[in-house]
Amino acid sequence: MSHHDSRFDPTLLDAACKGDREAIIQLLTIAQPDIRRYAKVSCKIQDVEDAVQESLWLLYNRIGTLRALSSFSGWLFAIVKRECMRILRKAMMKTEDISDMGDDPQLAYSHQLELRRDISRAIQSLPEHYREVVLLRDIEELSVNDIAQVLDLTREAVKARLHRARAMMREYLLD
Repeated sequence: MSHHDSRFDPTLLDAACKGDREAIIQLLTIAQPDIRRYAKVSCKIQDVEDAVQESLWLLYNRIGTLRALSSFSGWLFAIVKRECMRILRKAMMKTEDISDMGDDPQLAYSHQLELRRDISRAIQSLPEHYREVVLLRDIEELSVNDIAQVLDLTREAVKARLHRARAMMREYLLD
């Protein structure tokens, strides 16, 4: 347990990144206690299970986008932290409009799904070069510098695209 990702066998990680389903499932099993421990720190107590489930699902779906195997733990924790923040924001939004929802968790859940669908449609509606920067920034949480490197653009070009993409998404969502 001395150096950074020693729990995660590099060959297993590599296989998972290449889409080997068995390896991914094995990795999820190994990662789950870490995800849970991290969610306990990052989330309000009642949200832990949601965050763990959602994070496992995201990990399963996005393992193929991981670039550097050495950063697996950091990447995983970024996913968990983001999930906790999303759940917290959702909870805060829920308390604001609780009056018109009553206390129907099913309704709240369908609102959440609806919102996720809308956001994902908004992202899909973007032209490719805008969609790419939004996904790298907001989903993969890369820095503007990293995105500039990956896409071979200047920082200014990345910032401009992000700004424009977000404006387009806002317009799409407000329509």
